[in-house]
Amino acid sequence: MSEPDQRLYFLLQRAAHQLRTTADRRLQAAAGITTAQLGALFAVRAGPGTTQRQLAQVLGLRESAVTALVTRLVRAGLVAKRAHPSQHRAVVLELTDDGAAALRAAQPEIDRFNGQMRALLGDQGFAQTNAALRALARWQPEEAAGP
Repeated sequence: MSEPDQRLYFLLQRAAHQLRTTADRRLQAAAGITTAQLGALFAVRAGPGTTQRQLAQVLGLRESAVTALVTRLVRAGLVAKRAHPSQHRAVVLELTDDGAAALRAAQPEIDRFNGQMRALLGDQGFAQTNAALRALARWQPEEAAGP
């Protein structure tokens, strides 16, 4: 195995950390939200009436993590919880006016961030990276067989 192959996972982790910390700092300044909150707000806007379980699936997170995330969003006034119309114990999530305003405030920063990544990678590299990351996000490798 060549050196670049052995370091791919490390480089992905390092790049993800760099991108997340930079994006979090910029989004906090522009809209008062984090990248995790941004993802949740986008998902709630795209699927009004989504449940926390559905949000966890969309975000690829455990339900306990989404419960904490939703609690922060509700406290910030960005998302509202409503009783589910047919599931007794479930709630549905709705974007509030403040949540929609946060997404509008974040959009110019998202566009700037994506533009900077496109400039770094070039149009073709940006498209290839996007496609590769989508494939990795869906990838379900076989588990190694035990002894």
